[in-house]
Amino acid sequence: MSSEPPPFGSGRSPDDDPFRKQPPPDQDGGSPHGTPPGEPPYGSQPPPHGNEPPPYGGGDPYGGGGPYGSDPYGGGAFPNDPLLGMPPLADSGKRVLARLMDMILVGIVVGLLAWAFRISQYTVDTDDFEFSRSVGQEVLAAVLYIAYDTFFTVRNGQTLGKRVMKLRVANLSDGNTPSTQTSLLRAAVLWIPFAFCCACVWTAIAGGWSFFDKPYKQGLHDKAAKTVVVSTE
Repeated sequence: MSSEPPPFGSGRSPDDDPFRKQPPPDQDGGSPHGTPPGEPPYGSQPPPHGNEPPPYGGGDPYGGGGPYGSDPYGGGAFPNDPLLGMPPLADSGKRVLARLMDMILVGIVVGLLAWAFRISQYTVDTDDFEFSRSVGQEVLAAVLYIAYDTFFTVRNGQTLGKRVMKLRVANLSDGNTPSTQTSLLRAAVLWIPFAFCCACVWTAIAGGWSFFDKPYKQGLHDKAAKTVVVSTE
């Protein structure tokens, strides 16, 4: 059983999370996904040539059953694969589209509040034409982006953008919806640099990391929080 507290506002135990990782198949009974007894579970690779041992000493071409010898897209070919029993990892392109939707939605709210409270993004010195950032709007943006991301991630692992793109955030360890602490850490790593110093550059680096990361396709914020983004389709 998971030791994490139930997600805030969910009213249920993490063990009741409908998206949590499924247990491995029973040795004498089929798999939890309905695989008939005697057949390998989905994504597994039976040894070749009958009872002969698989090549490379155990089926893992890299030895030891580590993550680089497993199926990084949810197949769970090896017992030590943390993705065993989880949905496929999300497409990085869909993640970018979901993030853009979230940025636009929260950005509109930030802009409206900044206008309502007369917090301008820049102030202009008419003599030197020098621009200086408004700390007030940076703080406002950081608070709203972090609150938005944390609230929806704790709720069911889906921001509004992720819901549209049919994605969700999950703990790498057990597939559960992340706790409040995990979601807050993930959001802070993503949005604090975005709000205060290097919005475009940091977003491209942190989010774009998933295009190259193996085997879990994690952004830098995922690595900090030990989460992955998976498909709900």
